[in-house]
This record gives sequence, C-alpha cells and structure tokens, in this order.
Amino acid sequence: MLPDIPFAAASAAAPQMPSAADAWGGERTGNQATLSDRVVSYQINAELDAAKHAVTGKERMTWRNRSDRAVSRVYFHLYLNGFQNEGSTWFTERKVLTAHGRSRGAAALKKGEWGWIDLQQVKQGDAALKWTFVQPDGGPATDQTVVRIDLAEPVAAGATLTLDIDFLSQLPRVVERTGWFGDFNLVGQWFPKIGVLELAGERGATAPRWNVHEFHFNSEFYADFGLYDVNLTVPSDYTVGAVGEQQGEPQTANGKTTYHYVQGDVHDFAWVAAKGYKVLDGSWQGPGSPKVALKVLYPPEYVGSAQTQLKASIDSLSYFSDTLGAYPYRTLTVVVPPYNASEAGGMEYPTFYTTDGFTKVEPGTGSQYSSDFVTIHEFGHGYFYGILASNEFEEPMLDEGLNEYWDQRMLRERGQNLDLTTPMLRRLGFAPSFTGFAIERLASGLKQPFDPLGENSWDRFSSSSYGTVYSRTATAMHDLEERLGKEVTERAFHEYYKRWRFRHPSAADLRATLIDVSGNAKAVNEIFDQYVYGTAHIDDRVASIDSIEVLPQVGSVLKDGKRAELDSGELDKQIDKQREDWAKAHPKAKPGSGPFPWSSTVTVSRDGAQVPQLLRVKFADGSSEDVKWNDDRRWARFDFTRPSKVVLATLDPEQKIYLDANKLNDSLTTKADGSASRRWSADVASLLQAFYALVGSL
Repeated sequence: MLPDIPFAAASAAAPQMPSAADAWGGERTGNQATLSDRVVSYQINAELDAAKHAVTGKERMTWRNRSDRAVSRVYFHLYLNGFQNEGSTWFTERKVLTAHGRSRGAAALKKGEWGWIDLQQVKQGDAALKWTFVQPDGGPATDQTVVRIDLAEPVAAGATLTLDIDFLSQLPRVVERTGWFGDFNLVGQWFPKIGVLELAGERGATAPRWNVHEFHFNSEFYADFGLYDVNLTVPSDYTVGAVGEQQGEPQTANGKTTYHYVQGDVHDFAWVAAKGYKVLDGSWQGPGSPKVALKVLYPPEYVGSAQTQLKASIDSLSYFSDTLGAYPYRTLTVVVPPYNASEAGGMEYPTFYTTDGFTKVEPGTGSQYSSDFVTIHEFGHGYFYGILASNEFEEPMLDEGLNEYWDQRMLRERGQNLDLTTPMLRRLGFAPSFTGFAIERLASGLKQPFDPLGENSWDRFSSSSYGTVYSRTATAMHDLEERLGKEVTERAFHEYYKRWRFRHPSAADLRATLIDVSGNAKAVNEIFDQYVYGTAHIDDRVASIDSIEVLPQVGSVLKDGKRAELDSGELDKQIDKQREDWAKAHPKAKPGSGPFPWSSTVTVSRDGAQVPQLLRVKFADGSSEDVKWNDDRRWARFDFTRPSKVVLATLDPEQKIYLDANKLNDSLTTKADGSASRRWSADVASLLQAFYALVGSL
C-alpha cells in the first residue's frame, strides 16, 4: 500500500505565506487553450422523481493527478448526507452555534424531509471499488459527508483516473441552500464530488494534502475547476434552469423532457426544476466578454420582482466587469424561490444563483434595497467564489467578506442607500436612510471581535460571530481603501483578479497583491495583522479639552533694562482695563475671545489598535486647525496657543474610520452639542427603531 497523503488540518485557516508563482499551473494569461487548468470532468445523466424529490444519477468522473506521487485512495464529498440525520457534523455544530447566535438554516426536518446521497456502485474500469466514510476534521463518527474510495489500481503521477459512479440523491425539504418545497426543487451539492489535492506552494501547503473537509454548519464549498457535461430528465411540465449553456432543444418523450447542459472552467454544477415557473429573458455584453444570455426564473407570486432582479443582474455584470475583470461566461441564470422556501434563496453557483422574492418592489423603500442587494451579492459570488474560487471552508472572508465589500462599493457608486420607509411613511416625512457601509459597520461586532476574519468557517464562537465575516471584512476593506485611495484600491483588486482568476488564492496572496500595487505595506499589514489574522479593535476618543487664558503674571520682571514688580492688585486693574478697551473695540466678539491669547490642550486616548487619525480642533472665533495623530502612543496631548480657546475637538472629522467601535466619543465640546450623535445617527438603537417602525407599517 502506498503511503497515505494527509488531510489539510482540521484547524486550517488563512495562511500567511503567499502561494508559489506556479501554483495551480501559474497565472492564466488568456493564451491557454482553456480558461482554467481543468483538473476534473464530470459526465452525468440524472433524472428527477418529482413526487419523491429524488435524483437518480450515473456519473463518469475523470480526474488528473497533479502531484509527483501515485495516489491509491481518493476522497469525495457527499454533501447531502449532512441532512440525513442529526448525527452529522452539520447538525451537531448547529446545536452549539445557534445556541449562542442567530443563523439561517435553523428549520427542523420531520419524517420524510431528510436528505442524503447513497452510493450504489463505484467502478474503476471493470473493478468494483469499496468505500469507507471518514471524518477528516475529527467530527462525529456518524458524519458521512466525506467518503474514501480505495482504488483497484493507483493513479500514477500526472496520470488520470476515471470512475463510474451510480448514485441516488434524496433532496431534503429546504432547510439551507438546497432542497424541495412543494413542486420546487433546488438541486445543489447533489452529486459525489472529488476533493482537492493541493500541492506544495498552494494556499500554504508544504507537501501534497487532501483538502476535503466535512460539511460544516457554517461552511460552504471548495473544488477543482473542470468541465461539466450534464443531461437532466424531468417531468415535461417543469421549468428547468442550470449552470452553463443549454445544448440544442430539449428532447421530450413519454411525459419527460431531457435538457443537456455543458460548462467548462467552473467548479460546481447546480440546477432547478419547478412546476408553474415563469421565465424572463435578457442579454448583456461588455468589453472583453461574450454576449451573455440572462434568465430570471420565478414563481407567479413574485412577478413583481423579476424585472428588478434582471436589471440588478445586468448592472452587476457591467460593474464587476469594469472594476475587476471581464465576465467570461455566456450565461447567467437567476432563480427566485417560492413563498415558504426562502432558505433556498441567497445561494450561489457558477453562472447560476438564487435570490429573494418580493410581491412588489417599491422604489426608494427597503424592498428596493433588499431586492437589489441580495441580487448583487449573489452575482458577486460569481467572481469571488466562482472565478477566483477561494476556499470557502478555510477562508470565508475571501468570498463572503470581499464580495460584501465590492457589493457595497457598487451600491455606493449608484448612490443607493437603505431607505427604511414605505410610500405612505415617506409622504408623512418619515424616511430614514442609511449608507451600506454604515450598516456593515453596525453589524461588525467591533467592540469585542471573537474570531479573526481569516479564521475558518466552522471554528467560530457562534454563528453570529461567523456572520461578522461579511460585515467586518467589508468595514476593514472600506478603511483600507480610505488609507490607500479609491483608485489605488481598485487597481489592486483588478490585479488580484488578473493574477488569481481560476487559481484558488489565499489571504496571503491578496495581501501580497495589495502591497505590490499600492506600495503601502504599512497600511496593508496593519489591516491584515489586526483584523485578518488578529482580533484587534479600535476605539480612539477625545478625552478632555483644557483651556487657560494667558494673562500677565504677578512678580518681578525685567523690561527695557529695568526691573519692575507687579502685585496682584495692580495686575487686576491692568487686566480689567485691557478687557474694557478690547470689548469696546470688538462689540460683536464671540465668547471665548478677548485681548489675551488662550492656551488650550486637547488630550486624546487610545483603547485598542493603532490607526492613523486626524484631529480637528475648532476655536471660539470660528477658525479651525488639523493635526495628525499617527503613532503608537496610548494617549497624546496637543497644545494650541491662539487668540481664542478651543471649543470643539473631533477625531476622524471626515468619517473615514469605520472600524472605530464607538464613534460617539470621537468628539468633545466645551458646551452641549449633538453634532457627534447626528453625524453617526445610524446608531444601533435608532436603526432598530426605524426598522420596527417600518415593520409595524407593513
């Protein structure tokens, strides 16, 4: 028996060493025969039993051994087994993580609603193979989401393996990401899929290793790029949509219709079959992209949102192609789940994603923002999860987090805020509006981050802590953009896409690209060290303002070669006289001004990580002065001697530092002033009040 190739560690997370230049076959220049280095191919013939929500399949998988050694065992994901019983890793983790935080996927499954994949036969040539369930991450022995298949003949270095697999996939009732409800079937993670054999120099690996994690509650997916050739047979009265391009006209016989889809240079395949669905068609083409055929598949109850989602998808194609790189595929399919199947919404696959349904989308209301945001977000996954293909198990920030950031950039460019109102409330003058990045900041858990952004998806304090991967990454990238500049940041991400498309980059590869393009290693490393690899928080505040009028002092002084002595009585008379004369000459002077200068001291304090700060002080006469606080002191004092005293001191006056956990202590005034709370009116309390007011009006 050949020595086993080890698993990627169960504690695997964001590596700190950049990948090798030749990782995954090197940069894809566009001169290669295919967009990706196709490691695997799947030919699948599948048929849906609509009454049972079950799929019978025959799969021929061809896989290339990229390593320098023979392989005698291969490992496959059987994701649907996460839903077969409560002994799976998925359900076991759900009990703990949702006990300390809120999450999607919390529905209970009843009798007849469980899901699984049964392997019926696996053959290598004429040899029937044996398989064993394994738990690479040390999960419960009852978890069957990863299977080891022992080969009859090893696969030599550089050689290919072909397996023929017969399987039955039972869809669960929709609980998370996949499943059925009524006559709707979202068929995702439904076929046996081989794990990724990573090589030295790829995502922190120092030797070949199998990256094939169990299906965790918070995790999504990771797979090799390849070619999919899939035939789908469904009842003829069902509407079908899938990853990739439909080949020719569907073939119908005996009440069943077979659809043929092919797509290369993707790493997954999903499809939908639903009765009574409608289709809205569209198209788009941009520089460097092929003409893209769009389809929105929707149930009749959500006809009101179909056109909105088509427009948001077309706008997303333009924005992401312009700012990251050309969209490389010819199709884009959008699926709106039916009422009561919302857990099937908000899920992404290459060229194919699901959104949320709305009976009516009102411009300038929360429904408009929600519809657009979900559609843009799921489209954006086509870049960060799809084309860049980061490892969602180990580095969810590279997909969910970066995607959330780029989505908010797009909404910012559109000038689109979250308007928490309705048409009726707007007529009454109630129309609170919040920017996307302000919302992300509020959801980021900045006061007490439990986990680094670069932590893997399942090793988290709670599901709520995992949820901050989205918002805290978006907030951290927002602040990094403020330090680097918008144009530099965009060039850096464009380069990241160019270097790492179709190649599975790591967080270290993102950091290296940002440094290379910006030339600002200090700013990039601060964000990565403090937030991606650490759990720092920022809370800088203005601690105090102290002002003293600079008056003549009692005692002996030497003036013009003569020594004179002033006592307090004489000095008081002199001061009073000067004040009277000055007041007569300046009848409209503001309080805090006078004939004598003022010495003011502003003290700032730091509770958390260092961040470059701008301090703006305002004086009683209306003038102001800016000073920079860009060092590692825990506190600092700044002295000002001016004709009038300091009346207001503000850190981050231009509101660039969203990572600061408490913005309300960034300002201090010598008299009551509500400017700080007005500037940061998107405080949690006011946001909730506005939200509940909206809900109560629906």
